[in-house]
Amino acid sequence: MAEDFQLHERLAEDTVEVARWTLSRVLLMNDSHYPWLVLVPQRSGLRDFDDLAEADLPVMTGEILRASRLLKAAFRPDKMNVAALGNQVPQLHLHVIARFTADAAWPGPVWGVRPPEPYTPEALAERLALLRGAGA
Repeated sequence: MAEDFQLHERLAEDTVEVARWTLSRVLLMNDSHYPWLVLVPQRSGLRDFDDLAEADLPVMTGEILRASRLLKAAFRPDKMNVAALGNQVPQLHLHVIARFTADAAWPGPVWGVRPPEPYTPEALAERLALLRGAGA
């Protein structure tokens, strides 16, 4: 890992760390409306997906699949969303979101539909235990 890697302050404020995988820091978005992971490659200076080194591409792809499969197994969503926007947070990060036809944002994107609702301490502990127990 890049010794000078620093998690962007906005990501640090909006998420809770779940795990550290080979390449990515795995974060839970602190919004109880959606099962939502954020993968942040622990490399400094990355802004866009194509900034990843060739050697990191298969690792990143594997971690996206791992996060998607973990959320599918744990929550049985109707659809998985994977996105790398970075319009508000320039540091490369990938959203992996379990979606349901009954969620408030369906079928549109989750951003801006309703204000985030942070997990209660009890619900956060349960969610982290579930994710870590499922292989996060």
